[in-house]
Amino acid sequence: MTLRSDWLPALAAFEAAARHQNFAHAGEELHLTASAVSHHVRKLEARLGVMLFQRHARGVSLTAEGRRLADASGNALAELEDVLSGLRTSQGDGERVRVTALHSFTTAWIVPRLPDFAARHPDIRISFETEIALTRFDDQGPDLGVRHGPGHWPGLSAQRLLEEPLFPVASPALAGVDRIADPADIARLPLVGDLSRHGWSDWFRAAGVRGARPMERFTFSDSTDMLEAAAHGLGAALARRLVVVPWLASGRLLRLPGPELPSRYAYFIVHPSHRPLRPAARLFAEWLMDMAADALPGR
Repeated sequence: MTLRSDWLPALAAFEAAARHQNFAHAGEELHLTASAVSHHVRKLEARLGVMLFQRHARGVSLTAEGRRLADASGNALAELEDVLSGLRTSQGDGERVRVTALHSFTTAWIVPRLPDFAARHPDIRISFETEIALTRFDDQGPDLGVRHGPGHWPGLSAQRLLEEPLFPVASPALAGVDRIADPADIARLPLVGDLSRHGWSDWFRAAGVRGARPMERFTFSDSTDMLEAAAHGLGAALARRLVVVPWLASGRLLRLPGPELPSRYAYFIVHPSHRPLRPAARLFAEWLMDMAADALPGR
């Protein structure tokens, strides 16, 4: 059978409907109505002479024939998108991957490891977006992101990257820090904080310090700014283990006595569920996973 060009709209509508298992969601992705998607699918079924979906009260599900076509069409359209993306990239300019991540995680964890990625993949360019607001993953948005949270975001596929406990740190120059012998002593220090869902009250409770009523003198929206404030002697900070490494390594901050507090959340690699990662973006995601494996305790 020769594939004519007038089959392409119907195949695109079917492929989106197969991924979402929902005509309305497929229509939103393609900027069509649900009835238009349904019309394309019925037209395709009529041409092929097979049922591609089972219709029922709760929605639709693929038939065996529909599953075969979904696998083939999904792979074919992804390959076509890769070719089109490559053609849009000017010759010799390399391929660009757009990444969204928290500023603190980008600065303290990703950037120190980037020379390794540059050596492995010299033709891939990376563009980082570190605004604090959650980025929209639309057609003009980033390829992938690193988010800190519970691991469930509507419309996004999420792969666990790293967990990150918290512990207290302070500048060696902070007044009174040389007299800190146990967690209860930290309650007498000035404190700084960020907008983390875990805070000083959680840590003092985990450390067994009763009656502590921590009050943060300065609060920052970004962990990097909080750690800089602590390094300038403004107070003790509750630091994330991955983010604080550069400050500890330089000696600008030191770890204070007390336990690590397991975080409720972790870092996840995320990307839109409705589109597969392009090859260059997939290479960057795989590299992040490699770096995370090397960062595990005992490695």
